[in-house]
Amino acid sequence: MSSQSPVEAPEHVLRLLSQLHKVSLEQEATITKTGKVTYSGVIDELKESQPDRAPKSEFDTIMLDKFIALDEDKCHFVYQLINATGATNVVEAGTSFGVSTIYLALAVAKTKAATGKSGTVIATEKELQKAETARKYWKQCGEVVEREIDLRVGDLLETLKVDLPEVDLLLLDIWSVLALPTLKTVLPKLRYGAVVLADNTISGAKGYADLLAFLRAPENGFQNTTLPYTNGFEMSVYLPRTK
Repeated sequence: MSSQSPVEAPEHVLRLLSQLHKVSLEQEATITKTGKVTYSGVIDELKESQPDRAPKSEFDTIMLDKFIALDEDKCHFVYQLINATGATNVVEAGTSFGVSTIYLALAVAKTKAATGKSGTVIATEKELQKAETARKYWKQCGEVVEREIDLRVGDLLETLKVDLPEVDLLLLDIWSVLALPTLKTVLPKLRYGAVVLADNTISGAKGYADLLAFLRAPENGFQNTTLPYTNGFEMSVYLPRTK
């Protein structure tokens, strides 16, 4: 956790974020032996502890009421990155209860005010229950957050096919099996110089193998670095030769 938050927001929003991060960390500690939840890690643990049950179905049940929010220091980095790059059209794949979405909305609002550009945060969530809870938290934040978010509920591989602007930043805070299909869905709309961020790419390297192979293949136009955050945070810049 960073010593000083770079986030500019009303005090009640900062208090809410602190509270939600605390709950998320407490929940993660109860789910997995490692204390950090990744799709492949939890699936492997379920196979070991419950060999007679369907691990993917059990995984979905366990995660239905869990935050699994992006780490606070990573949220601070993304907030700063949006401001530094002038990003205003941001896609978040994996909104869950909307904690990291609050940071994205605050950063986009700040950038829009400074640049005069238009933009929005396109958030995605499969579970209606989680989407409703996320909206509740955004409402607590107020208009400064609510007005910046376009929440799309359902299968993100479908909801992201339509009405997508030119994308400045894509945050893949999602179960690893969906990461590469999501990137390929958004790829036609990525602008030159767009940033793609993927969480837990060290601890979840097994599950992210196909995504990382795609990002690191020179012909796909990405330049990559693994940022030194806990469990890894992959940052890829889209610089295709022909776009």
